[in-house]
Amino acid sequence: MPSLVEVAGLHARTRRRFAQVAAGEAARLWSQVDGDRIAASWLSLLPRLLVLLTGAQTAAAARADSYLDEVLDAQDIAPRAVGRVSAAALAGVASDGRDLADLLYQPAVRTLVGIQRGATVDQALAGGGAGLDMLVRTQVADAGRVADQVAMTARPQATGYVRMLVGVSCDRCALLAGRRYEWSAGFERHPRCDCVHIPAREDSADDLRTDPRRYFDSLSVAEQDRLFTVAGAEAIRAGADIAQVVNARRGVYTAGGRQYTRTNAGKRPRLMPEEILRQADGDREEAVRLLRLHRFLR
Repeated sequence: MPSLVEVAGLHARTRRRFAQVAAGEAARLWSQVDGDRIAASWLSLLPRLLVLLTGAQTAAAARADSYLDEVLDAQDIAPRAVGRVSAAALAGVASDGRDLADLLYQPAVRTLVGIQRGATVDQALAGGGAGLDMLVRTQVADAGRVADQVAMTARPQATGYVRMLVGVSCDRCALLAGRRYEWSAGFERHPRCDCVHIPAREDSADDLRTDPRRYFDSLSVAEQDRLFTVAGAEAIRAGADIAQVVNARRGVYTAGGRQYTRTNAGKRPRLMPEEILRQADGDREEAVRLLRLHRFLR
């Protein structure tokens, strides 16, 4: 039987592959944008990307129930669920609740703003493409992570989770990882974050702890300087407390929650699962009721 960490690692790698495929197709479509008709040409390409990205979100979210069952089984916990995740409800919508098409139009806006500020068309398009890559990867990862938390909420035996680093991770993630969080706690992340939930009961969480200093020491000096900044890495190597060097909340957000609510004026975003969990305030029965009401659970 695979170990808890092996199950979580495979889950994270599979989700990353979905994101990579979607990002590759997004880059291919972006390369077809006409520099003389940026907005109009991107609008004509958006429907194809929207279909592909919605499919990638659905695939990422659809793994949640089987992942929760496997990860609980690896801890000898019977995975009894009071509902199943509706993957379709987490697809075609951005992680902050706005329409996904609205979000995917932003790279064109960024490109046009860049040109207005003096960038060449090629430079501005490159910036827009980089932004699109980040958006696509983040939306696939967020759909999967939010689905994991919905599936965890539907399994009362999963009382909390540990955040696991996947591969080489940034300073913020290193500081947030390895802690045990309550089942309803929002999963703070930044764009392109690859960290993953590991639902774990309290007595097994210690086996999954990540020591930020040990992680720092496992990196090469070049990686330390790149991920923690040169000055920050030097301070940590000199004995400074890593938590004081790193501002762990800088640039992180909780999708669908109040830390991450960027919507077009006049358009009310959809209520997303993490905000539902916040509103339920630790009441699991109420959280399940609301998730069913908004069709995230069936």
